[in-house]
Amino acid sequence: MKMDVFKESQVQKEKFRLAANKLLNSCFVIKKKEDTRNDYIFILQNKELFVEYFEMLGYKIEINENQGVATLININGTGRLRLKKIESILLLILRLLYIEKRMELSLTEDVVVLADEIFQKYGMLKIEAKANLDKTTIRDVIRLFKRYNIVSNIDRDVTLSDARIKIFPSILFAVPNESLNSIYDAVNAKLNQYAFGGESKDDEETDQD
Repeated sequence: MKMDVFKESQVQKEKFRLAANKLLNSCFVIKKKEDTRNDYIFILQNKELFVEYFEMLGYKIEINENQGVATLININGTGRLRLKKIESILLLILRLLYIEKRMELSLTEDVVVLADEIFQKYGMLKIEAKANLDKTTIRDVIRLFKRYNIVSNIDRDVTLSDARIKIFPSILFAVPNESLNSIYDAVNAKLNQYAFGGESKDDEETDQD
């Protein structure tokens, strides 16, 4: 087996263990994120080993070098994260904001939004029995998405209107789409569906493992 390549190097084994666990725990490993950059590079350099290892566990690993994102996907479609309706809506809003900002920036620039921009997008939705986006909710949702390496808060208190939130390109792969334009259209369509009461369930699945 190719895994034997690390048998003489304890350091390499430890790097593999750390990177593999980050994929299992967070689903996404990102080149532009400081605490996962080295893991991303290691995964890219040893892609065949990671593919072989995760295939045995029932996963496949995909690496998008343009976006600098390594993604772990359950082959059997199990292990999906169930999101509450408010979490799904905010995920879609963050994706929409990411695409809008990305169109204005170079590929090397980070996408950063203000908490107020999230509140404004949410306030524009005319959703029947819409949950109140209070401080506890926004704090919990950002914490959840941070765990999956989708966002990172630059400022400690994300409930403040001027709090800065960095959105990572991993948000594009939470639910795969073929291009930025198709994602933009899909997010807008989904938000319109919510706005006109097209989704009434409290929970729905996302493709994060």
